[in-house]
Amino acid sequence: MGLPAITGTGVFTPPEVITNEELVAAFNAYAEAFNARHASEIAAGEIAAKGMSSPEFIVSASGIEQRHVMDKTGVLNPEVMHPLLRQRRDDEPGIMAEMAMDACAQALAEAGRAASEVDLIICAASNHERAYPAIAIEIQQLLGAGGFAFDMNVACSSATFGIQAAADMIRGGSAKRALVVSPEICSGHLEWRDRDCHFIFGDVCTAVLIEAVEEAKGPHFVIRSTRCATQFSNNIRNNNGFLRRTRPDGLADRRDMQFVQEGRKVFKEVLPMVSAHILAHLEDEGVVP
Repeated sequence: MGLPAITGTGVFTPPEVITNEELVAAFNAYAEAFNARHASEIAAGEIAAKGMSSPEFIVSASGIEQRHVMDKTGVLNPEVMHPLLRQRRDDEPGIMAEMAMDACAQALAEAGRAASEVDLIICAASNHERAYPAIAIEIQQLLGAGGFAFDMNVACSSATFGIQAAADMIRGGSAKRALVVSPEICSGHLEWRDRDCHFIFGDVCTAVLIEAVEEAKGPHFVIRSTRCATQFSNNIRNNNGFLRRTRPDGLADRRDMQFVQEGRKVFKEVLPMVSAHILAHLEDEGVVP
């Protein structure tokens, strides 16, 4: 088979926006209420007081000025501090599949392809709203695509691993045309009550159509080669899962049931690894940085 190529791309961006100023106002109101409620424990040194956030701190720490989300009302309510998303019936499209429809339609239109021409869908995302049925198979049904579909979770690298897997299947001939779609509702697993990370994530969905380069109908990006690497670390973690209820404190509102990151340690771990990984890949492909 020929080289795989990205022939279409799409992105769905939620319409609701949270600015740093809005986020800080909500967080500081929550922190002030927490400190007042636990004043005696704070005075006794039993628990630490919540520090205040600021737009300047967020920009200096991350460069982020605003984020798009599926629901801002819950996030900005100091008594809630998480998105409020309605429970859907089993016969309704899930929210991730709904986000995917828009991005996939854009990618298909750009490539000049119909959904019926797709025979592989990979839903590659860092969080999935359920274990099964696979979100990818739901997307496959809603689009009217054929072939097969499956979900992937490789945390922050889910989309790139999905592209690599699809490219390999195009090269190997097990699929002819693939959609890799990444509906990310990071607002659902972010801990909005944590000053050190409450500003990091928003929501989005991207999609890419991948097919053999000789099948491309228009402008495209050739995937010359791919290379993946993983390394275990506890510096980014989320301990939520279906075994939660089996543990003595399983229903508790524990901090580690949301996104947890040791930011400085992650920075020191990831940058050298990624830099070396990219440089070695470029060298093997004969590409000068």
